[in-house]
This record gives sequence, C-alpha cells and structure tokens, in this order.
Amino acid sequence: MKLLDIGVLSKRSGVPPSTLRYYEEIGLIQSAARNGLRRQFETLVLTQLALISLGKMAGFSLYEIRGMFAKDGTPKLPRPELHLRADTLDEQIRGLTQLRDALRHVADCPAETHMDCPKFKRLMEFASRSAAARK
Repeated sequence: MKLLDIGVLSKRSGVPPSTLRYYEEIGLIQSAARNGLRRQFETLVLTQLALISLGKMAGFSLYEIRGMFAKDGTPKLPRPELHLRADTLDEQIRGLTQLRDALRHVADCPAETHMDCPKFKRLMEFASRSAAARK
C-alpha cells in the first residue's frame, strides 16, 4: 500500500496541510500512519478530498459531507439529498438569472432617471421584500 506524506497529499489535492489536519480532526479523512511527526495518508484520501470539494461547491456543510462516507472512507452518496440540492441550485439559478436580466435592463434603460423606470422600481421593491423576509 502506497502512502502519501501530508505535503505530497497537499500538493496533489491543492488542499493546505492545515486544512488536511482539520479534516482529520473532525473525522472527514483519516491518516494511516506517521513518518516521524508527519502524517501519512492512503491514496483513497485524494478521492475523499475531491468529493469534499465537490460537496462544498454544492453548498453542503462539512457535517453533511462527513455523512457521505462509509466507515471505511468509501463514498456513500445520499441520492435523495443530492436531488434536493440540485433543485435548490435550480431555484438559485432562476433567481440569479432574473436578477441579472433586471440589472442589465436598468443599466441600459432609456428612462431619464432610474426612478422613472418601472422595472427598476419593481427591482427595488423586490429587494426590500427579500431583505424583510430574511429577518
């Protein structure tokens, strides 16, 4: 079994050693041995780190990501939760697309002032309602 020194793992994964130590501390990854004071990891940890990165990009918490691994460290992906997260991302994309389109309209609006633009006024009302809903 080939083991990777923490420095090598860091270089190959792009994850800083301090983050690798933190991930080990919270149980996301596990070192297999030590060479002096340096942690050694199995190559499977590269796959785990890629999945952790993907999970973070998708908005999962580290706690949620930890539940996506079996006891032996192999991936155990929860399909229903992945579908729900994809649905949430679709909603965010729709909202961001509408916001982008509104901003482009306001930027190019032929109205003399932005306050004369009905679309800008609706955008302002939407922003106010959104801020109130977050409280």
